[in-house]
Amino acid sequence: MNDLTFSGVDGVIILATYALIMLLIGYLSGRGDKNLHDSLSNYYLAGKNLGFIALFFTLYATQYSGNTIVGYAPTAYRTGFPWLQSISFMTIIIGVYLLFAPRLYVISKRQNFVTPTDWISFRFKSKAVTILAIILMLWGLGNYLLEQLVAIGQAASGLTGGTIPYQYAVIAFVLVMLIYEWLGGMKAVAFTDVMQGIVLMIGIVIFLIGGFYLVGGNLSTVTQSIAETDPAKVGVPEFMTSVNWLSMILLVGLGAAIYPHAVQRIFSSESERTLKRSLSRMAWMPPLTTGLVFVIGILGISLIPGLNESDSEQLVGMLANEIAAINGFYYWVMILFFGAIVAAIVSTADSVLLSFSSLISNDVYGKFINPDAAERKKVMVGKVAGIIAVGILLWIAWNPPATLYEIFVLKFELLVQVFPAFVLGLYWKKLAAKPVFWGMLIGALIAGIMTWTGNSTFIGIHGGVIGLFVNFFIAVVGSYLTPITSEKKEELKKINLA
Repeated sequence: MNDLTFSGVDGVIILATYALIMLLIGYLSGRGDKNLHDSLSNYYLAGKNLGFIALFFTLYATQYSGNTIVGYAPTAYRTGFPWLQSISFMTIIIGVYLLFAPRLYVISKRQNFVTPTDWISFRFKSKAVTILAIILMLWGLGNYLLEQLVAIGQAASGLTGGTIPYQYAVIAFVLVMLIYEWLGGMKAVAFTDVMQGIVLMIGIVIFLIGGFYLVGGNLSTVTQSIAETDPAKVGVPEFMTSVNWLSMILLVGLGAAIYPHAVQRIFSSESERTLKRSLSRMAWMPPLTTGLVFVIGILGISLIPGLNESDSEQLVGMLANEIAAINGFYYWVMILFFGAIVAAIVSTADSVLLSFSSLISNDVYGKFINPDAAERKKVMVGKVAGIIAVGILLWIAWNPPATLYEIFVLKFELLVQVFPAFVLGLYWKKLAAKPVFWGMLIGALIAGIMTWTGNSTFIGIHGGVIGLFVNFFIAVVGSYLTPITSEKKEELKKINLA
């Protein structure tokens, strides 16, 4: 794949166009809003006034981005048909949203929540639980942002045929992201999500049509070819693979649903009805997005066989160049589509960065360092903290430590430990602060130690899931053994839990 079809100049022009559009959206989003930078709610939650279209696409961009397009197709390429699990865990995420999102939205509206840990603080009245939840959420966000920075570089380099080197692409689009997010906050993020979401949906379909054209339009022929050359990728999964599949569904399904930036989308909805409508439409997206990306990876096994793990990370760019060579129409659609992939990754990165900044400004600074600070100052602290965090992550992304998939798994191992406190706390009045704290801490230690010692799974089960089981056990049993005081009962009545 040394003779790339994409023109470096055309790729640069498309990327520059997307960058200018995002900057314009940021400018228009912030223009005329005098209170945007004076209010945590306005800056981080778009004034809690996102309508159906904006909310749907910003939820879509939160769930589908660089790890979906640039990362999931290579994983399907390396794994084969067992990667069908990606559709399952994306579907489970929506089910978990529907389990807690409407109920949490009502409480957040009444209590004026800004960040997910506002709910944790309100529910448990415990500094220890709140601080630990903040740490775990910041860990998850930091890993997710690192993933997006790596994906930006890979996608932009692939689109331009190496004209823009990986490192320079990362720096350029990080600067674009910081500028428009600084200008428009959540409004800018949501409206850029609408733009990239529409182009991304159309592009995936045309990408798949082009892929089928190249293989002769017959998936069964592709499957037969794979069965002859690499039968493990089409055979019935081994027992351990199936166990790992179930473990992955639990890890991602529960962990992704409590992404801090996803939870803040819940808080941003203009009404409970708008939220439910957006989530019901999201239920159709796993097969229409992850499913199609899975097929792209399978087609890649036939079209570009023999790639090693490192080279396979560039699979989407390689396939896009093959499709672009069909004719002029496909050429320009692939250019626009790959530009949309870069924009989608940037849009997800800005959501993560915005949430990271809000946790620093509202939770770390506002709750524990300077509770009396004006909201304008808190917003400024969050902006500066976000820039510092991006600087650190850029240094790491300059030489990425793992494949996108490995980075993707890592963030969930610890983030998912917040799930019992976050969701069980909505429905079970006896859930107590001390057992929740020790459950989270011990679950996180188990998951972290297993991951950092290179033993991320045990009999196919991820360390994060093992930690979560222990976490649930400690939280539930400990809460049964902890009496509820009359004062606590009164607190719970205020949030309809008693």
